[in-house]
Amino acid sequence: MITLRVDADTVARVRFSFSPANEVMSWLKIAATGRRHPVFGDPGPSARSALTHPDVALLAGLIPPSGATYVPDFVTPQPGRATRPAELLDEQIAAVEATGQDVLEFQLGEAIDLTWGRCAPVPIRRALESGTMPKRLASGLFRLWTHSLAEVWPTLQSVIDQDIAARVTTLRTHGLARLLNTAHPKLTWTGGAIVLDSAFTGEHDFSGRDLVLAPSVLSWPDLLVQGPDDAVLYLPPHQVGTGSPRHGRDLGAVIGDARALLLAELEQARSTTDLARRLGYTPGTISYHLSAMHRVGLVTKHRDGRYVLYKRTPQSCALLPD
Repeated sequence: MITLRVDADTVARVRFSFSPANEVMSWLKIAATGRRHPVFGDPGPSARSALTHPDVALLAGLIPPSGATYVPDFVTPQPGRATRPAELLDEQIAAVEATGQDVLEFQLGEAIDLTWGRCAPVPIRRALESGTMPKRLASGLFRLWTHSLAEVWPTLQSVIDQDIAARVTTLRTHGLARLLNTAHPKLTWTGGAIVLDSAFTGEHDFSGRDLVLAPSVLSWPDLLVQGPDDAVLYLPPHQVGTGSPRHGRDLGAVIGDARALLLAELEQARSTTDLARRLGYTPGTISYHLSAMHRVGLVTKHRDGRYVLYKRTPQSCALLPD
């Protein structure tokens, strides 16, 4: 059990945001370990290709070994108060690049030794000693974002925005206690502390700190805590994974109602632009979902002049709402 002690100042400074840097690190963890996200599936060739870059590979060296969960906090700085993803990411990358040597030495030395049960990998230690660590890790974050997440971010942002809106409604209508007690099954508000049901034990003082509640799509379904210096609770959005496919089909990359809406429109072949106009989504969001459905055999595609047209397959009809 982990206890996060807070005071009135912390409660007064609770706010919502989202962390592009944490989404990058979550995606990197999945790509670097050869796993699949339980909802979004395979990170894909773009993420694996990015891993071949030395700066991204260095960043991957911070992925904890099996049985450990600690990732140095300085690579996922607490989100600022910007509202646009690009601005937040720029701020976070600048914060990583500006990380002081004392913070680096502690988080990459004593903290890793304690939580991982062994010291950091040799490339990490060499980069730390050379003084190139902050700049290279900032570069790795930006490169992985650019090559693997920037194009699909509108979909992730939509989920995050919906989740924040729902939680703000809870806060407005029922107060902070209800908000925290319904934030995650493993999280409890006691009136003076946030208690996390965890296999790990510890007590941390978050008094006088800003506390950010950040829905995190790509770390779903995990509840993550960071701090106390950069205090963040990464919350798995409630609606992710609720659109579970029938018949065991791998529809992991498609979430919620977007799947059903797209399949319903694809009785006849349509282009990305046409679908975006009909459904009110951005073309990027439509393209992301169509690519996901094409990978698992739910839609076909063929080129007709300047357009690529998509159409649902016979087997996908069984997935439509009855």
